[in-house]
Amino acid sequence: MTNDRFLRACRREPVDATPIWLMRQAGRYMAEYRAVRAQHTMLDVIRTPELACEITLQPVDAFELDAAIIFADILPILIGMGLDLDFVKGEGPAIGNPIASPADVDALRTPPAAENLPFTLDAIRLVRRELDGRIPLIGFSGAPFTLASYAIEGGGSKNHVKVKTFMHAEPDAWARLMDKLAQVVGDYLVAQAEAGAQALQVFDSWAGILSPRDYREKALPYAQRVVARAQSAGVPVIYFGTDLNGMLPDLVQTGADVIGVDWRIAIDDAWARLGPVVAVQGNLDPVTLFAPWERIAPAVDDILARTAGRAGHIFNLGHGILPGTPVDHVRRLAEYVHERSAALQRESER
Repeated sequence: MTNDRFLRACRREPVDATPIWLMRQAGRYMAEYRAVRAQHTMLDVIRTPELACEITLQPVDAFELDAAIIFADILPILIGMGLDLDFVKGEGPAIGNPIASPADVDALRTPPAAENLPFTLDAIRLVRRELDGRIPLIGFSGAPFTLASYAIEGGGSKNHVKVKTFMHAEPDAWARLMDKLAQVVGDYLVAQAEAGAQALQVFDSWAGILSPRDYREKALPYAQRVVARAQSAGVPVIYFGTDLNGMLPDLVQTGADVIGVDWRIAIDDAWARLGPVVAVQGNLDPVTLFAPWERIAPAVDDILARTAGRAGHIFNLGHGILPGTPVDHVRRLAEYVHERSAALQRESER
């Protein structure tokens, strides 16, 4: 592989410069993406391997990134399980038949990934061929808890009343639901690795709404199963969620090789709480990229200074790139992370 910085950092091995990739690096801030989406719905793009491949490669061709991530979404996995999913313009994902009873849980199917999401697996194969060894490709899935939240709430939620109520009022049905989700997610991640993904990220976007006790009892065991299953494919696994800084030691218990952290904590403080057994990914506030460059650079410097001299840092945002982010700032960010981190490394070696 021409550039394996990202994979080496996942394994906490020395690198010549800090690797960088960005969550939602293929997205609405890029004109090329908007041009494709103007002609196709979200589900159509995801279900068309050639379009998903094209969008995956847009930021890779435009910026100095160290990894690609397959263009997909965490929610289509629920369609094959029996839920009616749509992406409503201006509102986001909506599920027409959300889970409301134990009977709804029991009706869920657990189809194999090749049957449920063949289009994403085909897109991975296409991207690997197009990348031709330039940089590695990341596959991903939602974590069981986050998928359960969407499935029960019917979409995004402010207070997550429905999912928390179901979790506590129907503990047996909750366990069955999480068992099913852990099965389909684990199988899907392995299938992505078999199709060519060289690393896998598990997004637990909503786990931060839980108390530490509820996270440990109701979400963590299933995240552990998913991570272990994904690692059985022989690739590194990243676990990421927001608002989880109060539970960082618990995140290590997922068994993931890399823990992603959001911007609400200094990255060296997060790493101290996580300990030496994991690599760390993050954690620039996405809104920082809207600032003038002379304000962005010091924020990047701060993160790199806090991680300098320690193998296993992957530069990323603390969440996904936001629509409207200046494209030139993304370009300069990737270049600057490489230049500045390489300079810090040279200084440390003198």
